[in-house]
Amino acid sequence: MSVASTEDVLSRWLPFRALTGAEPGALPLYCLPHAGGAASAFRGWQRKLPGVAVQPVQPPGRESRHREPPYERMEPLVSDLADAVLADVEASAAGRRYALYGHSLGAIVAFELVREIRRRGGPAPVHLFVSGSDAPHLTYEDGPPVRKMNKGEVAALLRALGGTPEWLLADPEALEMILPAVQADFTVKETYVYRDEPPLGLPISLLTSSADPRVSPAKASGWRALTSAGFTPHPFDGGHFAVFEQAPRTHAIVAEALRPWV
Repeated sequence: MSVASTEDVLSRWLPFRALTGAEPGALPLYCLPHAGGAASAFRGWQRKLPGVAVQPVQPPGRESRHREPPYERMEPLVSDLADAVLADVEASAAGRRYALYGHSLGAIVAFELVREIRRRGGPAPVHLFVSGSDAPHLTYEDGPPVRKMNKGEVAALLRALGGTPEWLLADPEALEMILPAVQADFTVKETYVYRDEPPLGLPISLLTSSADPRVSPAKASGWRALTSAGFTPHPFDGGHFAVFEQAPRTHAIVAEALRPWV
């Protein structure tokens, strides 16, 4: 890619790239949102982690990329995201060091992103943080496919999960605007097929919530089998978005895990 095209790609995937507030050489932490979520979910994390440049990832189909069609399959999403992350890592002053955080669908995307980068021979992240997700190699049953739900059913699901403002769910026009990205993201998860590969050679931190309706504690603990390095669970009280609702604790966990690298 030319310099101009690389900058365009990075500005789309990392819309807050220049706003981290971090010192030069800070460790990039790429944060991947939940299904239907956007980069703004992690915007408040910037400037909260010393020595870390929080980089919220913006998938297409929402916010600054609302005119772009969202992905409906994991493979092209991960392939294009790997292009962007590797380009940013190479441009970073952190010496090819970085970390990943993924919540819910973002946890699975982050995991597959690490594996895609490994297949390409690229630099591995120093740490992977996952929350709000069962382990990807274990079967799960989330109920009827979201891609086949009508607007009312999608609104009810989002209301049960929390994290989406009620005014948005109650406004038919606003709901219509977010519906394509929500259903496309759930399609990514519902059509995802895990393929067996060797465990990752990097530490994984698992953040789980006690009352998350989309996650089984037993299946979430399966993340342990996906790394040959350290595995650390961190239980939270609360629902699917507890790691955002209790952001100071989440920040402390992330900061402590990344301390050797900043």
